[in-house]
Amino acid sequence: MENYWITNEPIQVNDCIEKVIRRPEAGAISTFIGIAREFTLGKRTLFLEYDAYVPMAKKQLARIGDEIKEKWPDAEVAIAHRIGRLDISDVAVVIAVSTAHRDASFKASHYAIERIKEIVPIWKKEHWEDGTKWIGNQKESVSYENELPIKEDML
Repeated sequence: MENYWITNEPIQVNDCIEKVIRRPEAGAISTFIGIAREFTLGKRTLFLEYDAYVPMAKKQLARIGDEIKEKWPDAEVAIAHRIGRLDISDVAVVIAVSTAHRDASFKASHYAIERIKEIVPIWKKEHWEDGTKWIGNQKESVSYENELPIKEDML
């Protein structure tokens, strides 16, 4: 299996860790686990729904891995993002990064989640007690209101 994937199934955190752990030069592994939270700005979320342009999303996750390896040459990276319905506390994204030293591992993991929010075509729909809304891009700087962008526009 590749180091970068999008899945409809629950993400197993150890699947990401296993992809970066078996390296004699690795002295640190950092993991980031993003989960569906119940409250955002005081509003109760019942569940989330993620959608993605999967072929492009996988390419962009690999691009982030390449960027990390440019900044931290000894890094090994694995990233998984879930799509579909996520209930509260379900795992949405897992990032695992191994490096020789902990500081680089922490920094690379942080870099990865920020870049995911910037460039990966994954969208989130919040389902609240009183309605729903496509939040838009991961940084929530673009709202799609009630419909997603046309995938051809992202090429």
